[in-house]
Amino acid sequence: MKTGFPRSRFQHLAAAAFLGAVAALAACSTQAPAPTQSPPPVAEPVAAPAAANAADSALAQRMKQALSDGLYQQRNTEQEAAIAAAPGPSAAKRAAAPVSSVAVTGSRVPALAPPPPPPPPAYPSAPEERERYEALKANPVFVAAETPVSTFSIDVDTGAYSNVRRFLNEGRLPPADAVRVEELINYFDYAYAGPQDRKTPFALHTELGPSPWNSNTELLAIGIQGWKPADAAIRPSNLVFLVDVSGSMMDPNKLPLVKASLKLLATELTAKDRISLVVYAGRTEVVLEPTPGDQTATIVAALDRLEAGGSTNGAGGIQLAYAMAEKAFIPGGNNRVLLATDGDFNVGISDIRQLKSLVENKRRSGVALSTLGYGGGNYNDALMEQIADVGNGHYSYIDTLNEARRVLVDERASALETIAKDVKIQVEFNPAVVAEYRLIGYENRVLNREDFNNDAIDAGDIGAGHRVTALYEIARVGSDGAKVDPLRYGNDKAASSKPAGKASELAFLRLRYKHPDDGEAAKSRLIERVIGAGDAVAANQTSPGFKLAAAVAAYGQILRGGAYTDRYAFRDAAALAQSALAASADQASGRTAEFIELAKLAGGLQSRQASNTVREGVD
Repeated sequence: MKTGFPRSRFQHLAAAAFLGAVAALAACSTQAPAPTQSPPPVAEPVAAPAAANAADSALAQRMKQALSDGLYQQRNTEQEAAIAAAPGPSAAKRAAAPVSSVAVTGSRVPALAPPPPPPPPAYPSAPEERERYEALKANPVFVAAETPVSTFSIDVDTGAYSNVRRFLNEGRLPPADAVRVEELINYFDYAYAGPQDRKTPFALHTELGPSPWNSNTELLAIGIQGWKPADAAIRPSNLVFLVDVSGSMMDPNKLPLVKASLKLLATELTAKDRISLVVYAGRTEVVLEPTPGDQTATIVAALDRLEAGGSTNGAGGIQLAYAMAEKAFIPGGNNRVLLATDGDFNVGISDIRQLKSLVENKRRSGVALSTLGYGGGNYNDALMEQIADVGNGHYSYIDTLNEARRVLVDERASALETIAKDVKIQVEFNPAVVAEYRLIGYENRVLNREDFNNDAIDAGDIGAGHRVTALYEIARVGSDGAKVDPLRYGNDKAASSKPAGKASELAFLRLRYKHPDDGEAAKSRLIERVIGAGDAVAANQTSPGFKLAAAVAAYGQILRGGAYTDRYAFRDAAALAQSALAASADQASGRTAEFIELAKLAGGLQSRQASNTVREGVD
């Protein structure tokens, strides 16, 4: 029978031996004459009996299997070599010799061993993480009797929220330092009532209610809503688009998204506005001289010509952009540089402190600098956030074109027009009522107590329509919410010595700001308000905005490790936000609904990470 394989020498020898044995048995059964007769000729090969066919077929099947595993050729060659090297007469002599007996020698050919298991798949190693974030340590709990005053600068940045969203949508939890809780909170609209006119740049709101993650503490919410002008009332803008076109900006979520983002803004400008375009890579270049904002086609064509390549001289680009802004300066207008980059500066000045000093010196010219962050892998969040801070600007992270529309179109007035400068908040807690407090977020915005009255100390600016929210978690005297043990040798007279008339006050809120029209040397203005101890309301009576802010604060704290949120989980934050969804001011924009899904996604990723950690420990 044909097996599909050529017969080996071993198979031919085995067949010849078998036929010789058959001939010998036949000779014995016919009682052949004396052995002097010539031996019978060797018969031609005949078809093997059924048993031989079966054995032949099985051997052929094993050979096929061995060949499929890449082993047949090697093993067949080794077997043939062993037979050829065996001592004894050759096959030709054995075939010619008289067959008087059949002797079986040697051993059976061993069965082919199963092939070894395939090696485990080689997974590509994770790319090196080169993103840079400022290390932040959560604000501690303060004892009101020892440190009754808390002072900080406001922050209107929202970049951390969309950057965290980018991580979650990529299927991974963000680094803890990428989460600045105040930027997550300030991403949302809490429906604060605004001021009536520009003379009063913002309205101040407070609300006091239970903390969702600790039944023994409360949350004090301080909200600021900036004045929002009609589009026609927005001042003329002198904008310099400063675009990073270095080689690191080739990815689709970098330069291509930058160009699409700035085109959205270009379509919103008018003839009274001026646009310039400066690019930098290994060198800097002016791509578009100051151009009226209504020449949209010219602006878009200049953006379309941009291509990525080369190193990154960010400092040189910043200097040239400021020069262009000063060249087209509009007195009384919005003069601003918009820096769009991944922040990966590698030529010229790249140290954050030196870059901050450069921007700080340039802001005295009356030109602000805002940053738009793009991409990942090499993203320098620390640089983007800090130079926007010292540049009297705002920091946003653009992960999608929808986010670009939110920042540059829907909230264009907030991004471009400043209504209050150097805004500082100071809260003095009454030790007779408050045992402890802690500020949630704003870790890199904390100021010294004396900085509040020092107008030379820089602080955050508020754009038209901006809203700012700060949350304090407080534990009242006599409650079980206190975390700090009393001092053995402490003096409790501080609380008892407070005048009886102040027992109804929980805290005293003070706010300082400068009006942009007052000039750089102007004295700051002061707003003061008492927060009553009886202002607290039950959980079911808190506003939808309060519930949403508390949910976002919990989400941010859990992402940072949850040092103060106990067992409160992402699903709890999602449920709390869901309870505020129907009445939320963000319902139309879909931001609250998106937040709920992100909180659920974060919970799933956290569970998967915990499961992987347990599995690695078992292995």
